[in-house]
Amino acid sequence: MPGTVRSHGVTPVRDAAHSEKRTPTVNSINRRSLLLAGLGAAGSGALAACSSASSNNPALVSPSGSAVTSAEKKRRGTGTERKVTLTAAPVTLDLGGVKARTWAYGGQAPGKEIRISAGDTLVTELSNQLPGKTATSVHWHGLALRDDMDGVPMVTQPAVRAGSTFTYRFVAADPGTYWFHPHSGVQLDRGLYAPLIVEDPREPLSYDDEWVIVLDDWLDGVTGTPDEALAELRQGMGGMDMGGDTSSSSGSMPGHDMSGHDMGDMGMGASASPSASSSGGGMSMRFMLMGATSDLLGGDAGDVKYPYHLINGRVPADPDVYTGKPGRRVRLRFINAGGDTAYRVALGGHRMTVTHTDGYPVKHRQTDALLIGMGERYDVLVTLGDGVFPLVALAEGKNATAMALVRTASGSASSATVRPKELDGSLLSASVLKAADDVRLSAKKADVVHRVELTGSMGRYDWAINGRKFDMENPDADPFLVEEGQRVRLDFVNTTQMWHPMHLHGHTFQLGDGGARKDTTIVLPKKTVSAVFDADNPGQWMLHCHNVYHGEVGMMAVVAYRA
Repeated sequence: MPGTVRSHGVTPVRDAAHSEKRTPTVNSINRRSLLLAGLGAAGSGALAACSSASSNNPALVSPSGSAVTSAEKKRRGTGTERKVTLTAAPVTLDLGGVKARTWAYGGQAPGKEIRISAGDTLVTELSNQLPGKTATSVHWHGLALRDDMDGVPMVTQPAVRAGSTFTYRFVAADPGTYWFHPHSGVQLDRGLYAPLIVEDPREPLSYDDEWVIVLDDWLDGVTGTPDEALAELRQGMGGMDMGGDTSSSSGSMPGHDMSGHDMGDMGMGASASPSASSSGGGMSMRFMLMGATSDLLGGDAGDVKYPYHLINGRVPADPDVYTGKPGRRVRLRFINAGGDTAYRVALGGHRMTVTHTDGYPVKHRQTDALLIGMGERYDVLVTLGDGVFPLVALAEGKNATAMALVRTASGSASSATVRPKELDGSLLSASVLKAADDVRLSAKKADVVHRVELTGSMGRYDWAINGRKFDMENPDADPFLVEEGQRVRLDFVNTTQMWHPMHLHGHTFQLGDGGARKDTTIVLPKKTVSAVFDADNPGQWMLHCHNVYHGEVGMMAVVAYRA
């Protein structure tokens, strides 16, 4: 019912002190029932509201309400439609001599790139041909679009059931490098992702060609499935079978926060390889990664063991190859589609000029290497040299690499294990970038400030925000409230011993005072990152860690507009 509102069990202020378990309101229960009843509705963008607000619970903007429709009409539309069909289905992929049974769009991973012009209307029919009763969705990562097209089941739309279709229709107003993936469970860590490039009809950059580079960590169909990995991780370190004495003095694993767990002497160093199966009744360790540390990431680098790291769906032994000519200027668009891995990226024999991050222009900076967290994107310009050059993505802290090649002349390719010196040269992350003048937010005091405390540990695997795990069955229980027109500041306070890439849907925020415009930002352990944005896109928007396993167990919340 467009234009109506829902009431929610919320309080105006959310902080770490409000960590008690909320009982779902009647209105929330009605909302869930309505959503579940609508799971089979194919092609509908509407998410109906269920009741009016009580005096104690503020009414929120409905994802398909009049405020959302009004905001969509204000977007800079060209009137041109681009129609696309996406089919999510099982497939056996060749990753370059490695076969993997997985799920993908259109039988390939990454899926086929979608490329449109800013202001065009994208009309995408998703056909869910996944096995069993697997539901899915598509989230358009980084785009400021209408809320009911954002692709989050139980928040902005009903999940798309197996055998059903759903049509996404929205204006893509802002140029930049984006991508799309499911927002259902840990499906992102399969092959369900693809680039979305929104071209600027008034492109100010001068270059001869471009190359889209998708980074990914891969286990699906090789060592198991992401769901199996999640099930193991959920047990935390307390259930590990280490195959050694755990009865001696208290200790902790290198690279992981035990957060009070008395694990004893693990008997395993950072380089040890745990058994893939358990014979002593403890938890097996097929997927949990131990001892992955990185100074760049503030300590713990990741949770999951991946047998392969990919660039454009290829392993280093049989890499993707870009062929060009010496002297040509090429725009590289990097997308980190990984589930649990930050990448340090460099092109051997070249320096890169960073021009954009997360789709928005920055004041140009030269660097040898980039640090890219999950969900982040960077655009860079390079002038190609003469020869064959390795593009290497080091899995930060994990002692593994992905590789592609740039070839501008005949010659032998680099070995699959090459480590160009640029990886250890000057390194850049978003924290040092400044927004370009034309996208920098005006100086203004924040109207509302929300403390977003990142909590949890590897010991219990209880990742959360402000001590509360997000409940997808009751998503409107405790949102961060904003009002249209407000300047909003989010203070990400990382109380954990692990880094988190935090992503806000439907908006692009600015880091600090004049920093880069972003939708995904790395928050290092024991650090605080402030992000400001203008509340100009009404609806209900996910805010979450883009480590897919952290998000799935609870490090998510909703930023909701008051009606």
